[in-house]
Amino acid sequence: MAVYAMEPLSGECATVLRHNEHVCIGVSPFNSYFSPERLASLAKWAYGTFASFHFFVPDEITSYTFEALGYPASRARQKAHRQARYTHNKIHAALAALSVPNPGDHVLGMAQLNANPRYVELYDRVNELFVESEAFRDACLDATRWVLDGKLADGCPATPEQLNLGVRYFLAELPLFAGSGYVVGARHSLFAYHQRVRFLERFFNRELEWAPRSGQGFLVVRDTVSEESRGRELTALGIAS
Repeated sequence: MAVYAMEPLSGECATVLRHNEHVCIGVSPFNSYFSPERLASLAKWAYGTFASFHFFVPDEITSYTFEALGYPASRARQKAHRQARYTHNKIHAALAALSVPNPGDHVLGMAQLNANPRYVELYDRVNELFVESEAFRDACLDATRWVLDGKLADGCPATPEQLNLGVRYFLAELPLFAGSGYVVGARHSLFAYHQRVRFLERFFNRELEWAPRSGQGFLVVRDTVSEESRGRELTALGIAS
């Protein structure tokens, strides 16, 4: 089972981590990183480290990314739905293996979030800022560009139309970055993912117009074994000292 290194994104995030109250693990349905084995190890880590935890699966909103990549809306929804169902099943299997009571209560999909008044409150605020603030809108579009540029054919940059289609995905998940604890009723919560994102570095350093709620943090969670293995490989290649 993997051993995870935890890197808070800011000093305030480090303070939140000391409470070990709640973690919300972001799972990208189409990212091969989230294999059944990975999800099982993350579930074990969360279950043994925090008082409570959730997995967040951006299921139906993944269709926005496919639309931005040129898929018809109906086909995009079909692909997102099929992969989301597979991802939910993998998470449920991981939780069942740990004998976690009521495993479904530990998974947040868009159906659950859209029925949650606190999520809706934060989502409405995100959309208000996106319309009213040019600086905030540019930051969100730049984060979307980072996602799309790795998926477009031939390394072509995303067009303004593609960015405006794809940003709907980012706007829908931003409330959980800002307040996963608020959404689930925890005073202290960390959103966890395995990559750093420039937007979130600025967000948690309070450089943007909107800021995380009090008690909310972000945690970069990496497999220490994988990191050590990569370091050995780079050393062998003469890249690392």
